[in-house]
Amino acid sequence: MRVLLFDIDTLRADHMGCYGYGRNTTPVMDEIAKEGVRFDDYYCPNAPCLPSRASMISGQYGIHNGIVGHGGTAADMRLQGITRSFTDDMSENGLFMQFRRAGMHTVSFSSFAERHSAWWFNSGFNECYNVGRRGSESAEMVTPHVLDWLERNGKKDNWMMHVHYWDPHTPYRTPADYPSQFADTPLPDDWIDEKTFEEHLLHIGPHCANEINMWNDDTFPQWPKHPGKLTTLEEAKHLLDLYDDGVKYTDDNIGQIIDWLKENGLYDDDLAIIITADHGEDLGEFGIYGEHGTADEPVCRIPMIVRWPGMQKGAVVKGFYDNTDLTPTVQELLGTPMFSDRYHYDGSSFAKALKDGTDCSKPYAILTQCAHVCQRSARFDDYVYIRTVHGGYHLFPEEMLFNVKEDPHEQHNLAEERPDLCAKGAKMILDWNDKMMKTSHYDVDPMWTVMREGGPEHCRGQLKSYMERLKGTPREYGIELLKEKYGDCE
Repeated sequence: MRVLLFDIDTLRADHMGCYGYGRNTTPVMDEIAKEGVRFDDYYCPNAPCLPSRASMISGQYGIHNGIVGHGGTAADMRLQGITRSFTDDMSENGLFMQFRRAGMHTVSFSSFAERHSAWWFNSGFNECYNVGRRGSESAEMVTPHVLDWLERNGKKDNWMMHVHYWDPHTPYRTPADYPSQFADTPLPDDWIDEKTFEEHLLHIGPHCANEINMWNDDTFPQWPKHPGKLTTLEEAKHLLDLYDDGVKYTDDNIGQIIDWLKENGLYDDDLAIIITADHGEDLGEFGIYGEHGTADEPVCRIPMIVRWPGMQKGAVVKGFYDNTDLTPTVQELLGTPMFSDRYHYDGSSFAKALKDGTDCSKPYAILTQCAHVCQRSARFDDYVYIRTVHGGYHLFPEEMLFNVKEDPHEQHNLAEERPDLCAKGAKMILDWNDKMMKTSHYDVDPMWTVMREGGPEHCRGQLKSYMERLKGTPREYGIELLKEKYGDCE
């Protein structure tokens, strides 16, 4: 058996053709979806990059594994403690170790572990290829190494390959000679009109139209396509084109790998392919452009496509799933045992959903973000309910509620109109939190560790300088609001 896992950074599910997007961004991945199973409502429960991959690899939510942020204590996997043997239980029971236990030679093409000092990510790999750019690479730097490895090893049996592409991640970085694929193609959902964009120009907070570079409008010569700010509606739409270009460029490179397999007779029924992402991206939602700093629908809904021998083809699975479910699913599909009876997965296997469509879903999904803001959300029915503990210097209300089926870009906060649904969402979060803490070896929710250590990593030390930046601009009104909400300083 051979397994390919495409791990794509910052890929919004709703910007893929197989998820209904109107632009031809993902023709290669769309064809793979037709040959396998596509999950319609699959979520990143801990956003963004580091917390998401921690939950995917460990099969545990951040409230248990400890990683919910990008800095401080909550950016490190919790130590096992006195029960730790020669190796720790998470490393032995993690996602990639399942393939090793099944007798496969495992190889990864990723710089993720170095970027985040997350060396646990490499557990289970026989080989790790890191091009050394710490996530600043683009696909043409990765794909040649993948193809070279395949030339040397691809015709052998029993291997698992992890290929990590960063190209949809900000800064948008397709090569200079890669022309825009969508400049002449209208946006399928042209929701940002002149009035909306004028409101965005007055937005307070990082990664808004005036500060694409998070806290300022700096640009960088190594990423010449990525703007520092947006001043017109046309520039805003061009930024969305750049994102879609990154998605298409990733798909092009996946196509090179698929073509090699087909040309060498290896694209057969014994080949398994998994396609997923760590998180999505806000592309104008909340006035935020090119960032994944919230616990909302565009950031947390991600693709999951599985082409697996003996499983359904061309199927779509409904219901709520999240990335903690992947490791127990792979464990069941491969028949690998748990390394220790001390370890548990928070996720549940969806192997039966792959096989015959059995409903393995959750009644709702709980989403957490603590790197840019501190938010916890409940995704249920057609709604997402968002509770904000720290707004990351956006002026978010403490409660937000959106009907994401009717209002996918979260423009109409229904919290005051539907207190009944807010109460329903709040109870889901409370019940989930109680359940998680009852089964935790620790008495602290790591969200509150983040708060006690000074708030989200990407906001620390920024408030005073940001308020200075607002002086003398049309957004000066925000200074007093920021002081009221966050105080004069950190």
